Amino acid sequence: MKWLLVLVAAIAGGLLPTQAGINAQLAKNLGHPLLAASVSFGIGAIALILYTIVFHISLPPLGQIKQIPWYLWVGGILGTIYLTTTIVLAPLLGATTMIGLIVAGQMLASIALDSFGLVGFPVHPLSFWRAIGAILLIVGVGLIQRF
Repeated sequence: MKWLLVLVAAIAGGLLPTQAGINAQLAKNLGHPLLAASVSFGIGAIALILYTIVFHISLPPLGQIKQIPWYLWVGGILGTIYLTTTIVLAPLLGATTMIGLIVAGQMLASIALDSFGLVGFPVHPLSFWRAIGAILLIVGVGLIQRF
């Protein structure tokens, strides 16, 4: 079963450079990266709304929604920053360098989140081998950028 999760994660990862390229072309055609990001998020929002309707997913009670901490609502803002950044960087850096740098940033942030158990992640302390893995990833990105 774990292999299926790995496969799904790999497929999802493969969608990111494709999305960046498509959105960069959309920005070129629309004339601005923020327009492309808005269209992309708008279409994504429509798809999610349809999904929730088709699968009869209902909202929790208003009282429960009011108890959610404010900082848990910023995920969409983070997604907007990510999406707009990839739209701008994809044609400038190319897919490989851009995604390599994004993965390196994700790995460094993930190590910090895991090490301190931030935003709901269980604590996984930084170990020697995790640090080596992150360093190798960054070296790999450097090699990709250089060659």
